[in-house]
Formats: sequence, C-alpha cells, structure tokens
Amino acid sequence: MSETSHLLPAVSSFLSSPRQLLIDGEWVDAKDGKTFATVNPATEEELVQVSQASAVDADRAVAAARTAFEDGSPWSRMTPRDRSHLLWRVGDLIEEHAEEFAQLESLDNGKSLTSARGDVGVAAELFRYFAGWATKIEGTTIPMSVPGRDFHAYTRREPIGVVAGIVPWNFPLTMACFKIVPSITAGNTIVLKPAEQTPLTALRLGELLLEAGLPAGVVNVLPGYGDAGAALVDHAGVDKVAFTGSTEVGRKIAAGASKNLKKVSLELGGKAPNIVFADADLDAAIAGAALAGYFNEGQCCVNGSRLYVQREVFDQVVDGVAAAARAIRVGDAFDPATTMGPLVSQEQHEKVMGYVRGAVADGATLAAGSPDPAADRGYFFSPTLITDVTEQMAVQTDEIFGPVITAVPFDSEDEVVAAANNTVYGLAAGVWSRDLGTAHRVGSRLRAGTVWLNTWHADDVTLPRGGYKQSGWGRELGAFGLDDYTELKTVIAELR
Repeated sequence: MSETSHLLPAVSSFLSSPRQLLIDGEWVDAKDGKTFATVNPATEEELVQVSQASAVDADRAVAAARTAFEDGSPWSRMTPRDRSHLLWRVGDLIEEHAEEFAQLESLDNGKSLTSARGDVGVAAELFRYFAGWATKIEGTTIPMSVPGRDFHAYTRREPIGVVAGIVPWNFPLTMACFKIVPSITAGNTIVLKPAEQTPLTALRLGELLLEAGLPAGVVNVLPGYGDAGAALVDHAGVDKVAFTGSTEVGRKIAAGASKNLKKVSLELGGKAPNIVFADADLDAAIAGAALAGYFNEGQCCVNGSRLYVQREVFDQVVDGVAAAARAIRVGDAFDPATTMGPLVSQEQHEKVMGYVRGAVADGATLAAGSPDPAADRGYFFSPTLITDVTEQMAVQTDEIFGPVITAVPFDSEDEVVAAANNTVYGLAAGVWSRDLGTAHRVGSRLRAGTVWLNTWHADDVTLPRGGYKQSGWGRELGAFGLDDYTELKTVIAELR
C-alpha cells in the first residue's frame, strides 16, 4: 500500500515546499539559509526540507518573545477571558484538522495512524482544559500578626516571562502542547524547539495559532539541532526552560540554566518497574504488561520495561506476554492492520538493536523478538521479551526507548520493592494484584511520580505528571503544572 496515495490534499500541499521558522508571527528562513531533511522512518525517504535554526535565529526568536511579553503589548493587554477564548479556538481548529495532523505525525514519527489520531485528540483537549484555567489563576489573602499594626497581605500569580520549550520526538504534537499551552495560559510567551527528527506537526500547529489570532511573537517555533536548544538554554533573555527528554540532556540543561539561574522544569527518562503478583487477574496483567512495554513502539518514558513476576506464575505470564508480542503487527503506519510502526530513526534503531544483542551476548534469553531488523527498509523492530537477565545488565538498568521488556521472577514483596526501586529513575511504576491492600501498600512503597494499580497508561490531562530522582524536576499538566509557569508574588500593604 502506498502511503502517498492516501494523503489528504492539505498534507501533500504542506510537504510540497520547504518549511520555515516561525519568528514574530512570520515564516522566515534561517539566517544562514541552512536546511535539513526530515525523514519518513518507514521508508527512509525524505519528506521535506526544513529550515535549521541556529543561535542567531534563537536570539531573533527570544527578542520577539520578549517584545510580545512586555507591558503595553497586545498580548499583555489581553484579558484572561480573551486568552481562554483563544485557547478554546485553537482546540477547535486542531479538531477540524485532526486527520491532517495525524497523517503528518505518522509520516514524520512512524507511529500508526490510530495512535497518531489519539495524540491529536489529546492535543485538542489540552487547549480546552487549560482554557478553563486562564480565568482561574488566583492568589490568596493571608492574615498577618503584628502587634499594634494592621496589614493587608495577599499573593498574586504572575507569568514568568519568556519560556524556552524543548521537546522530544516520541509524541511530537502533544509534547509541543505540553509546553505551549500552560505557557500561554499563564500569560507567558514561548520559543519552542521541536526535535529535529519530528518538526512537522509543531510547524503546522504554529500556523493554526496564528489563524486563531495569537499575537505575533507569543509563540515562536525553531526546528533545528542541539545547538539551537543550547542557545535557548544559555540565553539571558529566557526566563524558564521547560524540557522533556533524556536524563543525559536534562543534566546539560540544568547546568546551562544555572549560569543565570533561570527556572527549569524537566521531565526526563524512566525505567518503570511493572510488578505482577500471583493473585493478579493474569489475563488482565498479561495484556497490561504488553501495553506497558510496547506502547508507542516502546518509545515512551513511562513504559513498563522491567517486568517483575511472582515466581509461581512467572512462566505463565512470560508465555502470555511473548504471545502478545508475536501477535503485534509491525508495519507501515498507513496500513490499517498495523499495530506498531517503525522506530523513529536509524540512530534509535541501532541503539535498540545494540542493547538486545548485548543482552544475548551476556547470557540472556529471547522469549520473543529478534536482535535483528524486522524489515529490509525502514526502522522496524520486533517487540522483544527478554528473560534470564540480571539486575546489572545494561538492558535492565538503562532506558532503551524501544519495544523491549525484560522479565524477572521474584518471591517476596520486600524483594521486589527493593529491586523495583533500585534505579536512578522514578517516573512510573505499576502493581497487579486482586488484593487491593497489597496493591496500595506496594504502590505506596514505590519511588515514582505515577503509580498504576491493575492498569497501565490510564491518563488524563487533569493529572500531574513528573518524576522522582533523576526522572526530573517539577510537574506538568493539571493545576499543579500551571504553577511551574507562574511567579508567586507577595504584596503587603499597611492600613493606616
């Protein structure tokens, strides 16, 4: 089946000419004229040339965002109600263009159309959810106790200023919205740097933001490589960096931001433990374990890649997850039968293969999958389940970011809790048990920002997300996430 034969005319048109940077409400070339190719991971073919932002372009975008933020600008004069209406309008526009976004996302990232459509729905809902918050950013009054004097003290939540949002390639559109939506809800301006592997939906979103009436300079989009992101992190005109990505890059961002102590929020890597007790509903646990590990081609930081199963049901669960892995249809995103697309890039494909081959060389066993490519063309990789691993193997300790699950037996609750927490990460975890006491007790002992009990990947835009330990700083989404995009001011007035 040919992908291009099913493309919407709007998608074909979008890909028919080079895509530019969005700076100060205008589509412009990079200052030095450089471009790069974004590639379809299913075919390894170029989709379109995209302008490649440099440090000079970052400076232009920050200047535009600063001007848009300052007192007296159209954006600063926009009321919270006006911001609310604008956010809702963007949500409607995303919904109107949902299939267009889904096709662009599938082409650029490789994920199935079904998955991409789900991501687009989340993006629209993010704008609508935060539209309600724009009019509800409130302060409090606080009684003061000073003998003989009378004061009125209150707090205000105010926008921080210029935000640099740097996002990954696994959920390009939704991750862009994770940064843009709370930023503008709170009245900030933002410069967004999408991942160089997947810039297309962020650029299309930029077009819709302008169509919705967003003032120039409020949202700027700079596709490019790490040097553009580093320039934003180092820029004195940026007040906050919001980053989602690897822990390794997160450390570099924290170090760079320390130069002028700009605010930083980080959602970083994970290596989530998924614990199955013998008394669990095993059919549900097996299906949940497969979803936990193989969701989004395994390219999801909260995936349950470490499966711990109580020994008496270990073989049964392993057999079930292996069967589920073999039943997954790996193929082109535009094939309706496809349930798993390719990995995002050649680099990621080689990385995942290297981990699997290394585990086999160290004595591990493949219960499902293969250490070799799943196709001659495209970055396809078979869902893989590995047993006979030790806690010291790289496949068990490192975030692989591919469709790879390791399975380890355990005997006691204390043993499995210690193993589950024996990681530098703390983003997510899960427990399966029919005994709700066991589920809640073990869940409370796991050091992770999100813990699922008898489910996995259940989520909502109302819920905060973020991690313990080296999985990040701060929280995103919900009322909690909005706090990270505001400054808290205390005002004290003496009443005479």
